[in-house]
Amino acid sequence: MDLSSALHLAIPELILAVSTLGILVYGALRGDKSAGTVAALCGVALIAAAFAAAFGGHGKVFNGSFIADGVALYAKVFIYIASALIIVLGRGYFERLNNNRFEFPILVVLATLGMSMMVSAGDLIALYVGLELQSLSLYILAAFRRDDAKGSEAGLKYFVLGALSSGLLLYGASLVYGFTGSMNFDAIAAAAQANPQVGLIFGLVFLISGLAFKVSAAPFHMWTPDVYEGAPTPVVAFFAGAPKFAALVLLARTLNDGFAGLHEQWSQVMLALATLSFIVGGLGGLMQKDIKRLLAYSSIANMGYALLAMATGTAQGVQALLLFMVLYTVDTLGFFSVQMALSRKGVAVTKIEELAGLSKVNVKLTIVITVLCLSVLGMPPFSGFWGKFFVFGAALDAGYWGFAVAGLVASVIGAFYYLRIIKLMWFDGDKGEIDKSPFEAKWIAYAAAAFSFPVAMVALAWLYPLAANAVKSFGLN
Repeated sequence: MDLSSALHLAIPELILAVSTLGILVYGALRGDKSAGTVAALCGVALIAAAFAAAFGGHGKVFNGSFIADGVALYAKVFIYIASALIIVLGRGYFERLNNNRFEFPILVVLATLGMSMMVSAGDLIALYVGLELQSLSLYILAAFRRDDAKGSEAGLKYFVLGALSSGLLLYGASLVYGFTGSMNFDAIAAAAQANPQVGLIFGLVFLISGLAFKVSAAPFHMWTPDVYEGAPTPVVAFFAGAPKFAALVLLARTLNDGFAGLHEQWSQVMLALATLSFIVGGLGGLMQKDIKRLLAYSSIANMGYALLAMATGTAQGVQALLLFMVLYTVDTLGFFSVQMALSRKGVAVTKIEELAGLSKVNVKLTIVITVLCLSVLGMPPFSGFWGKFFVFGAALDAGYWGFAVAGLVASVIGAFYYLRIIKLMWFDGDKGEIDKSPFEAKWIAYAAAAFSFPVAMVALAWLYPLAANAVKSFGLN
């Protein structure tokens, strides 16, 4: 394939890369007074990239390092849209804190460019470059509020532990290269099929460990509660959605493209990670008093469902993963938008007990939180139920009955802390009047709740065949 055809498949990435360089120069020349214009330009770049991905072609280019297939394009569209919404949330949030710096939207776009490379990675080098481009941007975003002690601590913890995970991943990649003689996933798959050596399996385990950190799967979750609590809320909303979506698609591609012949080995690791995530996320959430820490443990548990779908190694499992992550990202974005919309006398509501009696002072936001709680805990007919329904269906078809039951038990445990929030809001005495909600946070929360119910049924009628068609490019049964 010639260079022009190769570049045509990478149009979304080119839009983001070229736009970011131009916007960065503009922001550097104009300073922080350009923050509004920079945010708008970054949002336009992301939407343009989403359109390019939606109508993009399929193929492998650059010697197989870059893959544009149905799964990659599906993931890119939703990642770009989620990132654009984060820029909207961040713009209002930092403006209210008088910390409206032009670098924030640029860092979001750079992280998104890394995610875009991750979902299209066809070899270990592309995998690492995309992962590090995303990670370096996220390290800075986590500590974006330099004057805040918790924010600085969150950024430092995330950086140190992220460096450790990168070391694990690189060591695994070196072992894989040493035992197969190639970085390309197709060549690795052929070598693994012909001679599945023990050293290769060790390398695979290290690779999985490095990527498990990025999705905060237990036991690699240790950074999640502290970073969620300390980082700025729009940054945490970003962490909880798009980067995890990209890392899971990357992990699915690595396992199904590069190590398809070792499914029996890597599925055991994925099932162990899923089970540990159920336990840590479910039980850890019971003890939390801070809203963002609760959402951190909820995120850990939900990554267990995504990993359970991936462990099946089937087309149905990857389809369930794609559907689950879209529905989960919407719910998560809604939750953090609500958290940004709640404050008393200019101080953000951060403790769960501060939600008591919310229905008596703001019934609209109470309904939004109730819908999102019911969705995330998996109550039918909300969107979260359908996400788990597809995951459990894939697990049962693969014969993983025990692990599906473990996931169901984790849902029941998680229901306790979500139902507790609903009880506090509707039946307890109120803690005082709520400030007027910021426009952007309020309406994104409303939209997320509407998507969770009743729009979800209409959306699924469109998303389900879209995901099924995307998975065909994976070549799984």
